[in-house]
Amino acid sequence: MNKAVVTTQLADVQILEIDGWWRAHRDKAPDLFEEELADVLRLISTAPGVGKRYPHPREHVRRVMMRKTRHHVYYVEREEYVLVVAVWGSVKGSGPDLGGL
Repeated sequence: MNKAVVTTQLADVQILEIDGWWRAHRDKAPDLFEEELADVLRLISTAPGVGKRYPHPREHVRRVMMRKTRHHVYYVEREEYVLVVAVWGSVKGSGPDLGGL
């Protein structure tokens, strides 16, 4: 059974920023970030346990790597839906601030 995927306001802002940057700087594949994100969202909708556990003191956060664009999607599985809490560049050296969970 597929679960709905919901994004936080923070994740929405990150997605818009990354997509805008990608379209402005990757003229040979301007839609790649959007396409890869859609693939990952479908994946976590159908198989929420697929992501690797990410350490967080209050939640069971998981992340999935978007290999082509080198970003991680951070999410939490709830009973009725999957909550995307961040989308973050894997080359940034550290993970996103998830303190607000």
